[in-house]
Amino acid sequence: MARKVKVEVGSGNIFADLKLPDADTHFLKAQIVSEIYRLTNERKLTQARAGKLMGITQPEVSRMFRGQFREYSVDRLMGFLTAFDRDVEIVVRPHKKSGKVGRITFSSVAAWLQYGGRAKARSAVPT
Repeated sequence: MARKVKVEVGSGNIFADLKLPDADTHFLKAQIVSEIYRLTNERKLTQARAGKLMGITQPEVSRMFRGQFREYSVDRLMGFLTAFDRDVEIVVRPHKKSGKVGRITFSSVAAWLQYGGRAKARSAVPT
C-alpha cells in the first residue's frame, strides 16, 4: 500500500518557512553569500585568497560559506561584493500594488545571464 505524503509549497524563503527569527534578512544575506561563493569559484580563488580580497581571514570565509554569517551585516556583505569588482545598486521604486508593504529583492546579473535569463533570486524583506 502506498503511503500518502503531505507536500507543502514553500514561500521561496526557507528561513521564513521554518519560522526562524529575522528570516527575511537572513535570506537576503544567504543570497549575497551565495553570490560571493559563486564569484570565488568562478575565479578559482582559494578561501585564503578570497579572504584577503575581502579583508577577512580564511577561517572566517570558511564559516561564512558554511552558512554561519549572522555576524555580518547586509552592508558589510555588500562591501565584500564590491571587493570582487562588483557594483551594488540600490533602486527604490513604488510597489506594484499601492498600499502594500514594500520588499527588498536581490538579483545577480551574472547568475541571471548564466542561466539564460531564467534565474532571479528574490528576498522579500518588509520595509
